[in-house]
Amino acid sequence: MISLLRLIRFPNLVIIALLQSLIRYGLVLPILEHYGYNPVLSHIRFGILVLSTVCLAASGYVINDYFDIKIDRLNRPDKMIIENGLKRREAMFFHVLLSFVGVFTGLFLSYVARKESWALMFLVIPVFLWYYSTTFKKQGFIGNLIVSGLTALVAIVVVSLEFAMLVRVHGNPIIQTEACSTAWFWTLGFAFFAFTTTLIREIVKDMEDLYGDEQGGCRTLPIEIGIKYSKIFVLILTCFTLFSIWGLYFYFNILNSSQITLWYIIILITLPFIISLYQLKKANSPKQYHRLSTFYKLIMLAGILYILVAGQLF
Repeated sequence: MISLLRLIRFPNLVIIALLQSLIRYGLVLPILEHYGYNPVLSHIRFGILVLSTVCLAASGYVINDYFDIKIDRLNRPDKMIIENGLKRREAMFFHVLLSFVGVFTGLFLSYVARKESWALMFLVIPVFLWYYSTTFKKQGFIGNLIVSGLTALVAIVVVSLEFAMLVRVHGNPIIQTEACSTAWFWTLGFAFFAFTTTLIREIVKDMEDLYGDEQGGCRTLPIEIGIKYSKIFVLILTCFTLFSIWGLYFYFNILNSSQITLWYIIILITLPFIISLYQLKKANSPKQYHRLSTFYKLIMLAGILYILVAGQLF
């Protein structure tokens, strides 16, 4: 059981479930209440969405480790799970099981919401994750973009399903309301933060795994352009993220009129990012890059938890 929890990256799955739950209960529902709408999506069906998302993510982690055995023998032999804690056929069984549950529950939600595009999405994602593990991951920046995009999608599907269900009760005009535009604005903001921080973290993880990836024939960004220029790219991404956050803060009154928001951005977002840049400059070993990767995960968690503050602004 411990090996399985490690294989599916249980802490990461908790963060995924937390992000979706906070988006709905900490952000979307307060916005709907503010504009006088009652939610249509039941708690059970939202739970099914979380289950589907978590199962698909877990299946992706499993198949990624399955195809990374040779590389992991070089990068992290002491942390390998497949062949050490679980056999390869057991890992493949769990991948198939998790994929089936994720797709089946996703198709059920697509039927309930009358969203044919969702059905296609839930069918394509497992295929996408398979090809990511076998092909896209070895193509460096393309793989990083895919992982970051899927992370952003975790937030986006919540507001999409919520308003798909509202359309069934109120009709298409609700899409034109301020409630819808406000919910989408905030959700896309958090999706953007999840995308950029994940992209930064993925590049740092590629720096950590440079040796094994190079031996395994991967073409990650650090291999293609070198560690020095990869660090410069991370610096640019970090500055872009911070400038975007501060730009939104100064542009929107709902943000700059909140003292809690000001200090939250300074203490829990800006300062950690600045510290991360200092650590990035000093890092020159896999162990240091691993610590930095973990630090970026904490920054992402801090950004997600701001939803608790945002929900109180309405």
